[in-house]
Amino acid sequence: MSQNQPLVSVLVPICNVEKYLDECLSSLKNQTLKDIEIICINDGSTDSSLEIINRFASEDSRFVVIDKPNSGYGDSMNRGLESAKGKYISILESDDFLDADALEYMARQAEDNALDLFKCNFWLYWSSCDSSRLNRHDAYFPAMSQELIGMGVHRPIDAPDAFWAKPSIWSALYRKDFLASNNISFLPTPGASFQDTSFTFKVLACARRAMYSGKAFLHYRQDNEHSSVNNPGKVFCVCDEHHEMTRFLNEDRPDLKPALDPIRAKVKFYNYDWNLNRLAPELRRDFIAVFSSEMAEELQSNNIICAEAPFDRYGFNPVEFARAKDFAENADLLAVQYSLMGSGKFNTIREYFAAGGFSMVVRMMKRKLRR
Repeated sequence: MSQNQPLVSVLVPICNVEKYLDECLSSLKNQTLKDIEIICINDGSTDSSLEIINRFASEDSRFVVIDKPNSGYGDSMNRGLESAKGKYISILESDDFLDADALEYMARQAEDNALDLFKCNFWLYWSSCDSSRLNRHDAYFPAMSQELIGMGVHRPIDAPDAFWAKPSIWSALYRKDFLASNNISFLPTPGASFQDTSFTFKVLACARRAMYSGKAFLHYRQDNEHSSVNNPGKVFCVCDEHHEMTRFLNEDRPDLKPALDPIRAKVKFYNYDWNLNRLAPELRRDFIAVFSSEMAEELQSNNIICAEAPFDRYGFNPVEFARAKDFAENADLLAVQYSLMGSGKFNTIREYFAAGGFSMVVRMMKRKLRR
């Protein structure tokens, strides 16, 4: 590419990650692909992160520094997208790192196949060894199945299995003009929870030439003690992301809405169910109320469809369909059930009675007998 347009722009969102930042930025500095720019977006760090970024920038002109007050992950990523000059966009979280040949391999595949999206698998990385991992730092994570990898170049909407995969935005390349022409950006909500969810959905919805690889270059850190999202302020962040998906289809891409609404509803069910199970018990009741209301809306709109055949990947299988209906119709029962996980039978009955009297206990017993 020309001097004014590097082949790849790497976005690195940074906020108080001094412990891991040197390893992250060194892995980019040492890439075998030299035709890159590295955009470091400092989101109001209060530790030594900015000093580390400036040191790399003073030694290597490919490092670009965006220093701004803290405004959240999504806003940081959008600032990086706006600044990027590369033909392709790559993303590296500031506590992760890449093998030296990562960008060279991904760029070659994207160029040779004229791709909108190229996605690789990755490694789950721990700073110390552990016997449960056979004393290894890394564990291979198959983000994309062998079936999807074997498809070669395809349109994700025609093979929706990728929509159910972990929505990791890194370990990938995105053609920048593809993102711009489809108005694909990040939801600028505060914090750093789930912003990959709607971004990934938009990319998969709009891509016409996507391809996946089983190779893994990125080391995704699992033991960053500051990365938890399990707090009351972030319970509903996943809902914000799904509301953005709905807005995107309604306003930006109504042409895709008929085909993608059932896929979107299924992704919502999976993500809400996952989020519910990771929440602390005291946070579950309020989330279940939203879960129930939105499943009822999806059923009413005929976006939740029971698959007619086992190979129908667009619809809900019978178990998923039954669970979606259960959430839509039995929010009060489920709120008690999820708040009582691990409780004894006596406490369970007592809590059901406190929540709705004898009729609630009877409903709970009938529901158990039907299963």
